[in-house]
Amino acid sequence: MSEFPTMQERVLSLAEDNRVGLIGPSGVATHREVVARAAQRAAWMVANRIDGPFHIATLLDVSEEYVYALDAAALVGAAIVGGNSTHRGADLARDLSHTDCQLLLTNEALYPLIDGLDLGPAIGRASKTNPRIVIVDSAEGQATFATFIGTSALDTADPSVSPSTLAGLIFTSGTSGAPKAVKCSQGRLAMIGGIMGQMFGLGQDDVFYCSMPLFHSNALMACYSPCRGVKGALALPSQGRFSASNFLPDVIASGATFFNYVGKPLAFILASPPSELDKQHRLKLGFGNEASADDRLRFVERFGCPIVDGYGSTEGGLSVTRTPDTPAGALGVAPEGTSVIDENGNECPRAIFDADGKLLNGEEATGALVSPPNSSFEGYYKNPEADAARMRDGRFHTGDLAYRDEAGFFYFAGRDFDWLRVDGENFASAPVEAILTRHPDVVVGAVFAVPDRVIGDAVMAALELRPGAVFDGAEFRAFLNAQADLGTKWSPTYIRICSALPITATTKVLKQSLRAEAWNTSDPVFFAPSRSDEYVSFGTSDQDELNRVVGERL
Repeated sequence: MSEFPTMQERVLSLAEDNRVGLIGPSGVATHREVVARAAQRAAWMVANRIDGPFHIATLLDVSEEYVYALDAAALVGAAIVGGNSTHRGADLARDLSHTDCQLLLTNEALYPLIDGLDLGPAIGRASKTNPRIVIVDSAEGQATFATFIGTSALDTADPSVSPSTLAGLIFTSGTSGAPKAVKCSQGRLAMIGGIMGQMFGLGQDDVFYCSMPLFHSNALMACYSPCRGVKGALALPSQGRFSASNFLPDVIASGATFFNYVGKPLAFILASPPSELDKQHRLKLGFGNEASADDRLRFVERFGCPIVDGYGSTEGGLSVTRTPDTPAGALGVAPEGTSVIDENGNECPRAIFDADGKLLNGEEATGALVSPPNSSFEGYYKNPEADAARMRDGRFHTGDLAYRDEAGFFYFAGRDFDWLRVDGENFASAPVEAILTRHPDVVVGAVFAVPDRVIGDAVMAALELRPGAVFDGAEFRAFLNAQADLGTKWSPTYIRICSALPITATTKVLKQSLRAEAWNTSDPVFFAPSRSDEYVSFGTSDQDELNRVVGERL
């Protein structure tokens, strides 16, 4: 192995390994069997390669075929472009054509999403007879790969593959606009997996349960790559995607010892009814990001599984790591030279808290989170404007808001579009969301700005409640007033009760759609003009009047 291994080397190291390598809906396979199947698909990729970027699109669930495709691409130096199955129509076509994909792997269930779409010059218009598209779970698709049975992984491996060879293009979540395709090299992906394996003491006897879509960076970097790095077994969801109700049965059945997450899965799992099986599993660690401190604590108490919630961007420009002494609400510590800067590029003052933990100087302490020089960001595909926006003066601008306390611990404050300005005070949404989700009936909460009647912003919150819970305006006002760390301007003016918040495939809340709808929704909306008022129902006539007032103001 080279000092900086490639994913190709990771895959080849498993070619003769007869231990369990993959546990999926179709059954159990050894590492040897997995690599052999990957070699067939690698040979198919090479046989159908044309001039241009060697980019292979996937539009698949979390499935065995997705794993074979990742391993196959690593062998031959192709880049996997993971299509997001929550995208539709022109958006999905744009993703795959923009990234110059020349082949596509999909399945019967997801094929209708692309049927008839123009997927770019190389693939052309999607049809079931298009030779550049393989429906992997069809008889024809399996026959295509069977043509290459007996292909050796070693013979298929491209000797020119190096750490700088592109392993994939990973789309950003798109929660704030059109997703961008992030470049990720084989060396970077292999390095991240190696670091995670060492950091958490993971080894070949561990079973990695991949709860997130494999087109997302969290699944690739926090599960697939570490699993390949330590030669562990990879377990997949029985339904092909994350399911709160199936999570515990899946991890018990697979013998999983590790799982990854991003966004709100812990909250959704905790909302499921308690069971006598809650601690009848082998899990020893869950790793991810964006879970609330309360959800992490309750998950440990209920399931007996430690949770490590870190921070890392899809772009790889910066990571923040929790340490044993990290305060409950903080992300952790970051590499020396990491900064929180204001709009003029100056370092923000350190955060100051009162005895109740209330942030006293949020407006001046909150700023843009920026990496030290020489970040590992490898750029966006065909998007120099976005590259320039992210990399300035040799430093990676994460697009996230944060603040840092006197001890050097960083706190997440939201995305850079999550600023609110109420009565002349600027603050970020994340601390408000953390308070709202303390309420025992709230599963997930999202806070965002809507136009105020007079000037600036008003605070609106969208809440998803536990099954059977009923929103009580007076009780919720009393709950908020009892929260000592709730800023004087932070209390929501409007609260929307959603049966289910709009989310991405990785359970990140789509705030852009919530902001666009504001109070104009068929969901129940409640209104309280001040902190002294209880929440009352906000009806259609109220919507019409507010739209008129705000329309005149804007």
